[in-house]
Amino acid sequence: MICPSEDLEVTRAALTEHIRLSRAEPGCLSFDVTETAPGEFSVSERFVDRAAFDAHQTRTRASEWWRVTSHMPRHFEITEE
Repeated sequence: MICPSEDLEVTRAALTEHIRLSRAEPGCLSFDVTETAPGEFSVSERFVDRAAFDAHQTRTRASEWWRVTSHMPRHFEITEE
């Protein structure tokens, strides 16, 4: 995810709770976010199955995190084992 510099403070402030809530979700095996460069966030997440991932996506769309970051570009790949 790419965060504009003017949104960095609010994004970083919302990140801790987003990580906590995501890790507490049923079916979450791991959820890590790293700021690889200022305003550039890398997310690595694993869920037990597609249903758990879909539930995560639904929850986040109703969260403070989404309110703060929904306008930010995301580049991701979903893989299933």
